Amino acid sequence: MVALKAHEVQRFVDRPDLDAGIILAYGPDAGLVRETGQRLARRFAGNDADSMNLVVLDGAELDADPSRLAVEARTTSLFGDRRVIRVRGAGKSLVMALTELRDDPGSVIILEAGNLTPKDPLRALIEAARLGRALPCYPDSDESLGRLVAETFAKAGIRADQDTVAALRDTLGNDREITRRELEKLVLYAADSKVLTRDDVVLLCADNAALVLDEVIDATASGHAAQLDTALERAIAQNVNAQQILASALNHFATLRRWRSEADAGKPASAVLDGVRPKPHFSRRASLERQLRLWSDDALAAALERLQLAVADSRKRYGLQEVVGRRALLAICAMATER
Repeated sequence: MVALKAHEVQRFVDRPDLDAGIILAYGPDAGLVRETGQRLARRFAGNDADSMNLVVLDGAELDADPSRLAVEARTTSLFGDRRVIRVRGAGKSLVMALTELRDDPGSVIILEAGNLTPKDPLRALIEAARLGRALPCYPDSDESLGRLVAETFAKAGIRADQDTVAALRDTLGNDREITRRELEKLVLYAADSKVLTRDDVVLLCADNAALVLDEVIDATASGHAAQLDTALERAIAQNVNAQQILASALNHFATLRRWRSEADAGKPASAVLDGVRPKPHFSRRASLERQLRLWSDDALAAALERLQLAVADSRKRYGLQEVVGRRALLAICAMATER
């Protein structure tokens, strides 16, 4: 039974311990699953994407004809080399065909799948097979993401200070493919200067619409009326409508109330935020800690009630939704100044 731990996957991909077998890359990080499948295909079939020994199939194709997998696996290469079968979107419909192949696959079969539970028949089959290897692909941890950033920048000769790396850790990491694309964009941006700053990360990697919503919400919850007015004007200029703003505010104050319950149970504000997943944007940390200390549970309940009324009112009076939203946020902002 060979079920690798997440930290063992990199070592296996670099130095596979079998010449033929069935390898399953699975997990919630779809980008890392694809990257792992691609790297394994190159490891066994070479870097030539058009290699005659590499066959790439889609799981949907095999759902209609699962027996095709066995046919491809047992077909002899014209050049006598090892065949490599890569299956994207593999599912449990392949279990029967793989059961026939697991003891003598004759080829390297690389399966890419989503997040499978331990009882999933496909995962259970591969983990139990002598020539099977199951590779879990989970989102990058702070450590693995930091290592990826450092390796990427070192290869390109780019310098980045600790604040910049910390900003990347807070911005990226949920999907390896997206992380790779964002790092490539940063490397291209710094091709001449060879230097990256935290501001560069915010400029190039952050979702600007999301950032302006955060500015609106944080100004409201912190009691900064002037900042709220400026943030609202920016949001409107970026075509963020009142419904989006109110929905974000409603979600934020509900989340703040949940955090408040942890703080009321004796947990320090900093420790509450340390446990939040996904992590808040690094630039918001100080503001969120202040909000958590500022608002009581009763006050948060009152703010939520005011927001719910505003949401309902804005839907009834669609033409006045901007006015309704602005009034509600200013009223809550005033509540924050009274804390």
